[in-house]
Amino acid sequence: MSRNFQIAIFSLFFLFCHIEKSFSQDEEKPTKASYKDPTTLLWLNTYGNVRISNRLFWIAQTHLRFQESENIPFAGQIAQVYNRHAISYLFSKQLNVSLGGVLRINFNPNDNLDDLNEKRSVAEWRIWHQYQFAMPFDRFMVYHRLRLEHRWTRTYENNSDYFFRNRYRYMLKFKIPLNKPKLGPRTFYVSPEAELIMQSGERVVNSPMEDLRLHSSVGYIINSRVTVAAGLMYSQGQDLNDGSIYGQKWTSRFHIYFSPDIRRVKNKIPEIHTTD
Repeated sequence: MSRNFQIAIFSLFFLFCHIEKSFSQDEEKPTKASYKDPTTLLWLNTYGNVRISNRLFWIAQTHLRFQESENIPFAGQIAQVYNRHAISYLFSKQLNVSLGGVLRINFNPNDNLDDLNEKRSVAEWRIWHQYQFAMPFDRFMVYHRLRLEHRWTRTYENNSDYFFRNRYRYMLKFKIPLNKPKLGPRTFYVSPEAELIMQSGERVVNSPMEDLRLHSSVGYIINSRVTVAAGLMYSQGQDLNDGSIYGQKWTSRFHIYFSPDIRRVKNKIPEIHTTD
């Protein structure tokens, strides 16, 4: 091997190491997390739980979600429209399992859509299954809910492709009566809950925690068929493209739970509230 060739090889090696070092410096990972300013939202939710047999229920849920705009907080512009449906099977007073699908319409918050070459809205599709465990106590109820979602989402860019992600959701929820010893008709109750939502997929590199939700509501059980509630939720989660950035949200939530029974059995409802 000639001396000139050795010098050339050494020079190329030195140049490669210098370029790699410069690239590594440019792509350094952040050393600490940063938080976006909180945004405000308004959710209007309906939860239908239709009893179709002794053990089968049809879950029919619709959510209208609004978010702040430049001039209007909470309900300045529409954010999403949710349609979630499933068939739920009641194994016992303590366990029910559900399987179904979701169609969610996401609305673009940007105004200059023509300049950005983006769509006004896009559809998101999901398959979901849920396992809910109820733990009755003398004065209150405790729920453990595990929900798995397989979702196909896309960006607002024209001709963007769908990409696949999984969600893993666990929620711990309490229902505590306020004006009566036990939950029942004409009862006010408070319901604190915490839910952790994790995600995975090809595009989920360093942002596995999609959302952590802390929610508390006050509700009123009108009768065995209808319940209303209202609450406030704080949530934070990692940005999909940069896990060091956390978004924050304050959400006002209003709920209507209805449980019609189409069986020919008068006033026959389960002993646990499977509408949650």
